[in-house]
Amino acid sequence: MLQCNEVVCERRFVTLNTMMKLLPALLSVIVLSGCAFAQDEREKTIRLPQNDTHYKHVRYYIEDVPDADYRHASPEAYEAFRDIKFSVRIHWGTYAMQNVEASWPFLKYSFARRQEYQELYKTFNPTEFDAEEWMEFFKRCGMQAFAFTTKHHDGFSMWHTKTRVKRRANWLNPANRIIENCDLAYSIEETPFKRDIVKELCDAAHKNGIKIDLYFSQIDWYDADFRGYHFHPLLTPRAVLYPQEFGYSSFNAAGRYMTPDLTQEEKNRLVVRHREQLRELLTNYGKIDMICFDEYLGKDIWQEVKQTVKMMRELQPDVMLRCRGIGNYGDYYQPEQFIPGGKGQTAMPWMAIALLGKQFAYDPKAENYKGAGWVINNLIDCVAKGGSFMVCIGPDAKGKFHPAAVEQLEDVGRWLKVNGKGIYETRDCEIWKEGGKEGNIKFTRSKDNKMVYAFVSKFPEKELTIESLTPRAGSEVRLLGYDKPLEWRKADGKGIIVTIPDGLQLPCDYAWCFRFEMN
Repeated sequence: MLQCNEVVCERRFVTLNTMMKLLPALLSVIVLSGCAFAQDEREKTIRLPQNDTHYKHVRYYIEDVPDADYRHASPEAYEAFRDIKFSVRIHWGTYAMQNVEASWPFLKYSFARRQEYQELYKTFNPTEFDAEEWMEFFKRCGMQAFAFTTKHHDGFSMWHTKTRVKRRANWLNPANRIIENCDLAYSIEETPFKRDIVKELCDAAHKNGIKIDLYFSQIDWYDADFRGYHFHPLLTPRAVLYPQEFGYSSFNAAGRYMTPDLTQEEKNRLVVRHREQLRELLTNYGKIDMICFDEYLGKDIWQEVKQTVKMMRELQPDVMLRCRGIGNYGDYYQPEQFIPGGKGQTAMPWMAIALLGKQFAYDPKAENYKGAGWVINNLIDCVAKGGSFMVCIGPDAKGKFHPAAVEQLEDVGRWLKVNGKGIYETRDCEIWKEGGKEGNIKFTRSKDNKMVYAFVSKFPEKELTIESLTPRAGSEVRLLGYDKPLEWRKADGKGIIVTIPDGLQLPCDYAWCFRFEMN
């Protein structure tokens, strides 16, 4: 009996000992399973709003639910994106030599003028461009990130791409075979300037702690292998037969020249060049925080484009991808030339973009620039709604920004030095505004919920009444930029009343920020 009990005890000891050894692994499995579940649940929330204009063009062929093997950027990358509140988009290319809008005027040019445009790169020489100077300017303006057009629709690359264009249009020979053979990068390397502008900007941004957003147009009007897709000036019979599939949702053949459908060889070259250019941008310039896709290529090559997006995830898993042209495979969306009317449309983060002048590219007219007050009002509005604001400017052919743009944006920077605590690294409040339709008071909060900031667009003469807040009892109320606490009391109804001291000197212009300590 004793012997038997000893055996049983020994077996139990071995079993328990084995279990103790396996416990870390078992716990790891449990934790990983929980993380996987949490990740799967998170993936379900990353969806574009149904009313996003550009999403409507691609929803019929891009699946709403991404492939099961696809993962978006990490929660940490999303958090870092939400911390970006103020940024700038720079549209720059050979079009700056003509003081025209980026790329789009090309579609309305005569054939002779199109050919002239395609030759601009031979004399493009922005000798006054200084990447370090740009970054110092962005920092003075209080910007945390910049987006730069590595390639716009016209197909000109602002970096040293190793990809080659093999076929292009000769607009002076439309009567015969308009498409001719060629072999060039069609890039900054082939200009008199020669320097890799994208590299210089990325190096300067890394040095100065400014986040990088590389804009990339998926369509290419110079490369004939991209013909037929989304407004390409070289049209194809299949694009006429199936306009939606090729991106011509509002079809207009004016200004477009009919050419043969793509061969399989040409389509293969398109996919490879598109993929390799994105590989270069995510391989050669260090950490890239965002890729700003623009436009889309079409249903018939979506599977190939999707594989390119998955490749990008392998190269830099935490790069935040703009949703334009890739649907819910993207990480953020960008309302363009408008700000959402409210908050809570989607859990996907957003960044609104609007023009400081009257075009994305360099605007030579000082009177067209809208002013610092316009920027500040839009910035407050976006941040209060849970988004961020990106203002758009462009440099001239030499690489300099318009003095009016510089003056106005530096004025925004001075305002942010006073009020930045209510903007940077904040989040939206449950009630984001009060004051009727005008929303004269807009709120943000610190991420730890200890502070709420109230921005007013019209400074009160004697008292400020806020119905939505109840600060911590005995706490201080501050006006940012003013060195003394303000007296406050509970209102007879709901909310509080803040007393404005006699003779108070306003610390800034345009809008003012009050800080409240919360429970």
